[in-house]
Amino acid sequence: MKITLLTIGKTEDKYLLEGMEKYLKRLKHYVTFAVMELPELKNTKSLSQDQQKSREAELILKNISATDQLILLDENGMTLSSTEFSGFLNKKMSASVQQLIFIVGGPYGFSDDIYKRATEKISLSRMTFSHQMVRLFFIEQVYRAFTIIKGEPYHHQ
Repeated sequence: MKITLLTIGKTEDKYLLEGMEKYLKRLKHYVTFAVMELPELKNTKSLSQDQQKSREAELILKNISATDQLILLDENGMTLSSTEFSGFLNKKMSASVQQLIFIVGGPYGFSDDIYKRATEKISLSRMTFSHQMVRLFFIEQVYRAFTIIKGEPYHHQ
Protein backbone atom coordinates (compact mmCIF):
# COMPACT_ATOMS: atom_id res chain seq x y z
CA MET A 1 0.00 0.00 0.00
CA LYS A 2 1.11 3.54 -0.71
CA ILE A 3 -0.01 6.48 1.40
CA THR A 4 0.04 10.05 0.12
CA LEU A 5 -0.63 13.23 2.04
CA LEU A 6 -1.95 15.72 -0.50
CA THR A 7 -1.89 19.38 0.51
CA ILE A 8 -2.58 22.76 -0.99
CA GLY A 9 0.51 24.96 -0.70
CA LYS A 10 4.02 24.35 0.57
CA THR A 11 5.27 23.97 4.11
CA GLU A 12 7.61 26.87 4.76
CA ASP A 13 8.32 26.88 8.49
CA LYS A 14 11.71 25.30 9.15
CA TYR A 15 10.70 23.65 12.43
CA LEU A 16 7.73 21.95 10.74
CA LEU A 17 9.85 20.79 7.83
CA GLU A 18 12.41 19.33 10.24
CA GLY A 19 9.69 17.52 12.18
CA MET A 20 8.09 16.18 9.01
CA GLU A 21 11.44 14.96 7.72
CA LYS A 22 12.13 13.17 11.00
CA TYR A 23 8.93 11.11 10.74
CA LEU A 24 9.13 10.65 6.97
CA LYS A 25 12.55 9.00 7.44
CA ARG A 26 11.12 6.72 10.12
CA LEU A 27 8.11 5.81 7.97
CA LYS A 28 10.32 4.43 5.19
CA HIS A 29 10.70 1.25 7.25
CA TYR A 30 6.96 0.56 7.17
CA VAL A 31 5.21 1.96 4.13
CA THR A 32 5.68 3.94 0.95
CA PHE A 33 4.66 7.44 1.99
CA ALA A 34 4.73 10.65 -0.02
CA VAL A 35 3.75 14.27 0.50
CA MET A 36 2.25 15.90 -2.59
CA GLU A 37 2.11 19.68 -2.34
CA LEU A 38 -0.13 21.31 -4.91
CA PRO A 39 0.42 25.00 -5.63
CA GLU A 40 -1.64 27.56 -3.76
CA LEU A 41 -4.14 29.48 -5.82
CA LYS A 42 -3.02 32.92 -6.96
CA ASN A 43 -5.07 36.13 -6.92
CA THR A 44 -7.77 34.76 -4.64
CA LYS A 45 -9.04 38.13 -3.38
CA SER A 46 -11.49 38.36 -6.29
CA LEU A 47 -12.77 34.80 -5.73
CA SER A 48 -15.57 33.74 -3.41
CA GLN A 49 -14.98 30.91 -0.95
CA ASP A 50 -16.95 28.53 -3.19
CA GLN A 51 -14.89 29.56 -6.23
CA GLN A 52 -11.66 28.93 -4.31
CA LYS A 53 -12.87 25.50 -3.17
CA SER A 54 -13.92 24.68 -6.73
CA ARG A 55 -10.51 25.62 -8.17
CA GLU A 56 -8.72 23.66 -5.47
CA ALA A 57 -10.96 20.69 -6.29
CA GLU A 58 -9.90 20.89 -9.94
CA LEU A 59 -6.24 20.75 -8.87
CA ILE A 60 -6.87 17.83 -6.54
CA LEU A 61 -8.89 15.81 -9.04
CA LYS A 62 -6.20 16.27 -11.72
CA ASN A 63 -3.67 14.65 -9.39
CA ILE A 64 -5.52 11.49 -8.38
CA SER A 65 -6.58 8.38 -10.23
CA ALA A 66 -9.94 6.62 -10.29
CA THR A 67 -8.63 3.77 -8.12
CA ASP A 68 -7.21 5.97 -5.35
CA GLN A 69 -9.09 5.96 -2.07
CA LEU A 70 -9.53 9.53 -0.86
CA ILE A 71 -9.76 10.28 2.83
CA LEU A 72 -10.37 13.86 3.85
CA LEU A 73 -8.77 15.34 6.94
CA ASP A 74 -11.88 17.24 7.92
CA GLU A 75 -13.09 18.73 11.19
CA ASN A 76 -16.42 16.92 10.75
CA GLY A 77 -14.84 13.54 10.16
CA MET A 78 -14.75 10.57 12.49
CA THR A 79 -12.50 10.94 15.50
CA LEU A 80 -10.14 8.06 16.18
CA SER A 81 -7.65 7.34 18.91
CA SER A 82 -4.13 6.50 17.76
CA THR A 83 -4.88 2.81 18.35
CA GLU A 84 -8.13 3.04 16.37
CA PHE A 85 -6.30 4.82 13.55
CA SER A 86 -3.72 2.02 13.44
CA GLY A 87 -6.61 -0.44 13.12
CA PHE A 88 -8.08 1.68 10.33
CA LEU A 89 -4.80 1.57 8.38
CA ASN A 90 -4.32 -2.13 9.08
CA LYS A 91 -7.80 -2.84 7.73
CA LYS A 92 -7.00 -0.91 4.54
CA MET A 93 -3.79 -2.93 4.10
CA SER A 94 -5.67 -6.20 4.68
CA ALA A 95 -8.21 -5.15 2.04
CA SER A 96 -5.31 -4.75 -0.45
CA VAL A 97 -5.94 -1.05 -0.98
CA GLN A 98 -3.25 0.13 -3.40
CA GLN A 99 -3.24 3.87 -2.74
CA LEU A 100 -4.66 5.90 0.13
CA ILE A 101 -4.65 9.64 -0.34
CA PHE A 102 -5.28 11.78 2.72
CA ILE A 103 -6.13 15.36 1.79
CA VAL A 104 -5.67 18.58 3.72
CA GLY A 105 -7.94 21.18 2.14
CA GLY A 106 -7.43 24.86 1.68
CA PRO A 107 -8.49 27.53 4.17
CA TYR A 108 -12.21 27.07 3.41
CA GLY A 109 -12.30 23.30 3.34
CA PHE A 110 -13.46 21.14 0.45
CA SER A 111 -15.89 21.56 -2.42
CA ASP A 112 -18.89 19.26 -2.81
CA ASP A 113 -17.06 17.48 -5.66
CA ILE A 114 -14.30 16.44 -3.28
CA TYR A 115 -16.76 15.36 -0.58
CA LYS A 116 -18.55 13.19 -3.15
CA ARG A 117 -15.31 11.60 -4.37
CA ALA A 118 -13.96 10.84 -0.89
CA THR A 119 -14.58 7.48 0.74
CA GLU A 120 -14.14 8.72 4.32
CA LYS A 121 -13.43 11.71 6.53
CA ILE A 122 -11.19 11.73 9.57
CA SER A 123 -10.83 14.51 12.12
CA LEU A 124 -7.45 14.87 13.79
CA SER A 125 -9.02 16.82 16.64
CA ARG A 126 -12.04 18.86 17.57
CA MET A 127 -9.60 21.77 17.79
CA THR A 128 -8.55 23.72 14.73
CA PHE A 129 -4.89 23.62 13.68
CA SER A 130 -3.08 25.52 10.96
CA HIS A 131 -2.82 23.70 7.65
CA GLN A 132 0.93 23.73 8.15
CA MET A 133 0.85 22.02 11.55
CA VAL A 134 -1.69 19.40 10.46
CA ARG A 135 0.94 17.99 8.10
CA LEU A 136 3.39 17.25 10.89
CA PHE A 137 0.69 15.94 13.24
CA PHE A 138 -0.68 13.61 10.57
CA ILE A 139 2.70 12.21 9.52
CA GLU A 140 3.58 11.53 13.16
CA GLN A 141 0.24 9.74 13.63
CA VAL A 142 0.86 7.53 10.59
CA TYR A 143 4.26 6.64 12.02
CA ARG A 144 2.68 5.95 15.43
CA ALA A 145 0.03 3.77 13.77
CA PHE A 146 2.64 1.58 12.13
CA THR A 147 4.57 1.16 15.37
CA ILE A 148 1.31 0.05 17.01
CA ILE A 149 0.62 -2.40 14.16
CA LYS A 150 4.13 -3.84 14.55
CA GLY A 151 3.90 -3.96 18.35
CA GLU A 152 6.86 -1.62 18.78
CA PRO A 153 7.33 0.45 21.95
CA TYR A 154 6.81 3.99 20.55
CA HIS A 155 3.15 4.27 21.63
CA HIS A 156 2.31 4.02 25.32
CA GLN A 157 -1.17 3.05 26.52
